[in-house]
Amino acid sequence: MVKLFNRKQMTELIKMIAVIDYGAGNIRSVYKALKHIGCECVITRDKDEIMNADGAVLPGVGSFGDTMDTMNSYGIKDTVIEYINSEKPFLGICLGLQLLFPESEESPNVKGLSVF
Repeated sequence: MVKLFNRKQMTELIKMIAVIDYGAGNIRSVYKALKHIGCECVITRDKDEIMNADGAVLPGVGSFGDTMDTMNSYGIKDTVIEYINSEKPFLGICLGLQLLFPESEESPNVKGLSVF
């Protein structure tokens, strides 16, 4: 079931949003958009900050394979999976959504997050 919230309801329910930093992408644009609508947010790759957030966003621009390699090198792959499994609100944007799948035609020998 999909729940729709207006801006006031959303900012009351979700106090802090973690914008997950994997070193590339449109991270600042997402951060600024969230701030514009009144959300408190932080750009981070710190596990504790991500896990303690009320919502998380994985923005993305770039190569599936390169991004998965970077997420592995920063140690945030498992954190993202753990966060999603916590059933808190999560949004993958563009490549951030594609990374949730097991693989990509773009990088056929690279494993994704396999959430779906």
